[in-house]
Amino acid sequence: MDQWAAGGAGAGEVGGGGVARAEGGETTGRFIVVLSNEVQGDAGAMTQALQSVAGVSSVASPLDYASRALDVREAESADATVFPTLGVAVLPADRNRLASINTAVAQDPRVVAVEPERILYVRSDQGGPSLEYARGYRDGVAHLYEQLTAGGAEPALESHISFVDNADFTWGLQATKASSSKFDGQGIRVAVLDTGFDLEHPDFEGRAVTANSFVAGETAQDGHGHGTHCVGTSCGSADPPDTRRYGVAGAAEIFAGKVLGDKGSGSDSGILAGIEWAIANRCQVISMSLGADVRQVSRAYEAVGRRALDAGSLIVAAAGNNAQRSAGNPGFVGIPANSPSIMAVAAVDNRFRIADFSARSNPVRGGQIDIAAPGVAVFSSWPMPRRYNTINGTSMATPHVSGIAAMFCQATGKTGAALWSEVVRAALRLSLPSADVGAGLAQAPQ
Repeated sequence: MDQWAAGGAGAGEVGGGGVARAEGGETTGRFIVVLSNEVQGDAGAMTQALQSVAGVSSVASPLDYASRALDVREAESADATVFPTLGVAVLPADRNRLASINTAVAQDPRVVAVEPERILYVRSDQGGPSLEYARGYRDGVAHLYEQLTAGGAEPALESHISFVDNADFTWGLQATKASSSKFDGQGIRVAVLDTGFDLEHPDFEGRAVTANSFVAGETAQDGHGHGTHCVGTSCGSADPPDTRRYGVAGAAEIFAGKVLGDKGSGSDSGILAGIEWAIANRCQVISMSLGADVRQVSRAYEAVGRRALDAGSLIVAAAGNNAQRSAGNPGFVGIPANSPSIMAVAAVDNRFRIADFSARSNPVRGGQIDIAAPGVAVFSSWPMPRRYNTINGTSMATPHVSGIAAMFCQATGKTGAALWSEVVRAALRLSLPSADVGAGLAQAPQ
């Protein structure tokens, strides 16, 4: 577990300077600097703070680009990159500069924390349900049934429920009641920060799609598939040609930010650039099916999550796939989903059982599962020519919740923390530990 050189921030604030040691996850050698609320939002003041504590001269900012879509390749040549809305900056590796920043953390109130920049990954298993996975479920369910029926007790209601894809809807849309909702996300902007999107996918012809790449040397076109799948689940068409409906908020405006490359990974810099872009473009929901298996909360992502909520943007993130419950390993929620201000999503199957891979709540402050959604055998869009694919993961559960959040935003007009409350309040309680499924199964407004 990561340790902090100084005390952590209290609930609802970003304070108490500290420099993180990277004891978990893959790092890039760069550093993320979290700046105080006093300078957050003021690019000039943030730049002055960095010049004072780190001696930087050239600074890149999303403010220099149309729609605040940072050119990450150009930014790489600068001494630092500032993200004004988020109140964070990224500095390249420099031992001399890091020494001065370490000193500033203790002495300059403008610098809240410094931590290593990490590499994050997609949160899915594209191989589909395996035989081992099925056996694990069989054994686990048999054991659960024995426990529930001991002494004549009846099994839980959801043990009798089973959803399947039919000619009209995927099982996930049925289970979350998105299939029967009168809301469709009309007028709501949903940003899916992932591996990009297949801009030529025929199911999205005529849809409002804004796409941008925050991966150096790659366009927004999805060369992996994960991003197109997540966009499809959150915002796929209400009436796709020649197949069942698989999208939750079929009329939402799509912002597809490529923050993970075609190999399925990306750095914090690109992800932060994507979040800044999404907030600047007034996206009420930001869906991130990505993460790293790091137990400790990232001070940077917690600052970003809280500031996003303040700006009216709800960040929804995948809890992680590091469990193997059939082998006795419940896993843990990793970054960024373990941040108190980012909604963490677990995965269940079509009988409302926790997915074998779905991470359990992390005991760190804010590391709990907040809600669950369909994440096993999820059918959605895929880059052409394949067009569709069925895969597993908390990555697949996350866009279900993101689409439902868009529906609630349309239905209530609420954003940020108020929207979070609406989504969680409406969840269907399950007879599973809250450590596994939080408030329960996400349900669409009716």
